[in-house]
Amino acid sequence: MKASQFFISTLKEAPADAEVVSHKLMTRAGLIKKLGAGIYNYMPMGLRVIRKVEAIVREEMNRAGAVELTMPVVQPAELWHETGRFDKMGPELLRIQDRHGRDFVVQPTSEEVITDIARQELKSYKQLPKNFYQIQTKFRDERRPRFGLMRGREFIMKDAYSFDRDQASAKASYQIMAQAYRRIFDRFGLTYRAVAADSGAIGGDLSEEFQVIAATGEDAIVYCPQSDYAANMEKAEALAPAGPRGAATQALTKTATPGKSTCADVAELLGVPLNTTVKSLVLATDETSEAGEIVKTQVWLLLLRGDHDMNEIKVGKVPGLAGFRFATVGEIEDHFGCKPGYLGPIGLKKPLKIVADREVALMADWICGANEVDFHITGVNWGRDLPEPDAVADLRNVVAGDRSPDGKGELAIERGIEVGHVFYLGTKYSKDMNATFLGDDGRPAFFEMGCYGIGVTRLPAAAIEQNHDERGIIWPDAIAPFTVVVCPVGMDRSEAVKATAEQLYADLLAAGVDVILDDRGERPGAMFADWELIGVPHRVTIGDKSLKDGVVEYQHRRDPAATKVAVADILAHVKGRMAV
Repeated sequence: MKASQFFISTLKEAPADAEVVSHKLMTRAGLIKKLGAGIYNYMPMGLRVIRKVEAIVREEMNRAGAVELTMPVVQPAELWHETGRFDKMGPELLRIQDRHGRDFVVQPTSEEVITDIARQELKSYKQLPKNFYQIQTKFRDERRPRFGLMRGREFIMKDAYSFDRDQASAKASYQIMAQAYRRIFDRFGLTYRAVAADSGAIGGDLSEEFQVIAATGEDAIVYCPQSDYAANMEKAEALAPAGPRGAATQALTKTATPGKSTCADVAELLGVPLNTTVKSLVLATDETSEAGEIVKTQVWLLLLRGDHDMNEIKVGKVPGLAGFRFATVGEIEDHFGCKPGYLGPIGLKKPLKIVADREVALMADWICGANEVDFHITGVNWGRDLPEPDAVADLRNVVAGDRSPDGKGELAIERGIEVGHVFYLGTKYSKDMNATFLGDDGRPAFFEMGCYGIGVTRLPAAAIEQNHDERGIIWPDAIAPFTVVVCPVGMDRSEAVKATAEQLYADLLAAGVDVILDDRGERPGAMFADWELIGVPHRVTIGDKSLKDGVVEYQHRRDPAATKVAVADILAHVKGRMAV
C-alpha cells in the first residue's frame, strides 16, 4: 500500500469524551470515528487491525476443528422465549418489532440460534462432537457506554459453541478450545493470563477468562508468582486459615467510640490493628409466591474481618443466600435496634442467621458494634460471649500477601482486561430448548454444550492499553495495521531517494511483508509523528544525505534511536528484527 492511495487521518488532540488511553489514541490515530454513544465507524487503518485479529482467530479455530458459520444479527424472539432470556435479560438486550408487530432481538450472543440449528441438524451421536463458530457483529445496549471500544454497544465478537454426547466428551472439547485460545493469544504478542473464573448458576470449575495485563484494566487478577495458580477476583481463594482458635484473654467490654462508625476509625481510636475488628453486613433473602409476591423474608448477618471486603459471588453460593439482597434500613433497625455503623451479633432484638467468614470463625478477642450508636464491644469470643455461627464460609475477596490455596507462595494482584472467555454450559440451553440427539443406546439425550468468546474489537483497545508511550501506539507485529513503513525524505526532490524507497518497498512486498510507503511528501517531523502515533512497529527512513554514505536508517517503535544500516542489508535487517 502507498500512503497517497490509502486514507490517513490523524488528530493532534483527543476528543473531550475520551477517558482511557486506547480511546484517545484510536481516535487520534484515525482507527475509529464515533457515530453515536458506544457506536463507532471502523476506519480503514483500524479495520486492518481488526481483520488481522480475525485472521489469527479464524486460523486457530479452524486448526482446532471448529466449523465457521454466520448467524443473523437480528433474531426472532420466539427462540429467546424458549430459554426465558427474552424476559430475564435486562435492558441491555435490544428488543425491536417489525412492521407486523412481531418481536425480535438484536443479538448480544447466539446460544438460542445455535441450539436451534443443532436440534434440527445433529440427529445422532455419530455426528458429534461438533463446534460451530462465527465472527459476527453484536449489540449490547449498555446503560453507560464508555472507554471507546472497551465498552461499546456495537462490537464484533468471535463466539463458538460445542456440542457433545456426554460430560466427558464436553470436557475434552473444552480443553481443545482452552489450548486453542492459548495459541491465539500467544500469536497476538500480548502479555496475558488465563485465569480461573466463576461459572455462575451452572456451577463447576470449567470456566477461564483470558486477560490482557494492563494497569488500566477493570478486572483484578489474582495469581501466585511461585506457581500456576491464577483466578479472577470473583473466583480467587486464599489458603484456608489453620486452627485452632486462640483462647480468650480479654474481658467482654462495652467501649465508647463516639462518631466512629467504620472499622478503620474504631481501630485507630483504640490503637489496635484493623484485623482485630469485625464488620457486620446485613443481607436478606425473600421467598415469593407463584404470583411473585414476597411471602417470607430471612435476614442474615455476615461477619468479616475489618480489613476484608465481601465477595458477592462467594456469598451467593452459601446455602440459602442465593439471590440475596442487602437488607433495608427498616429491616436492620427491626433486628438490631440500631442504625448501620454500630452493628454486631451480640444483643440482637430479633433472631437471624449468622454466617462468619472462615477467618472470623478462628478469631479471639475481636471487636464489633454494640448495637448502640457511639459504642462498640471489645474482647468478643465465640462460645463464651455468643453461640458459634450458623455457618462458616469463605466470604471475602483475597488481598495481596494472602497465601496461595496451593500452598506454594503468596498471592499477588494485577489489573487485566478480559478479551476472551471459555465456558462449559452443560445442558442449560439444550434442556430449555429440548435439543436432543439419539445416543448409542437409541434413546434421546440432551446435548452437552460449551461456549467460547473472543472480543475481536475489544482486543485492539486492550493491546493499546498495554502497548503505548507518550508519542502513541506501539503495535505488536501480528496485529499492526502495517508491519513496516518506509519513510522517504524529499522523495519528490531526489531521484536516488525515490528509487531506493520504491525498490525497498517492492522487495518487502515480494518478501510477504505488510508494508506501506509514505509517498505523501510530508515534512519529516509530521511524517514521523503520524507513524509514531499510528504505531507501525518498524520504520525505515531514506534520505539523500544518508544515501551518499550508502546507508538508510532503521528504527523499531520501541528503539530509543535509529540505527544506520547499509542499503544492501536493509531488507535482511528488517526481516531479522521482525523475527525477534
